[in-house]
Amino acid sequence: MHKSDDVDLRLTKAEALVLFELVSRFSESDVLSIQHRAEAQALWNVCCLLEKQLVEPFMPDYLKLLQAARDELRPV
Repeated sequence: MHKSDDVDLRLTKAEALVLFELVSRFSESDVLSIQHRAEAQALWNVCCLLEKQLVEPFMPDYLKLLQAARDELRPV
């Protein structure tokens, strides 16, 4: 079921695999580092996809919306 506040992103298999490796390394080490130029490209690609989906970054109360989103996702 698709909720109205969901965002759908479509990744290529290559993007998904490269991002999986990047996130897996981060989850093991708590260090976010780009080890291959493809990782940076995959992140830029995701940023472009998000720019097409989100209106919030262009709203005047963006920082407030960002803080609310961070609060929602922060581990308890």
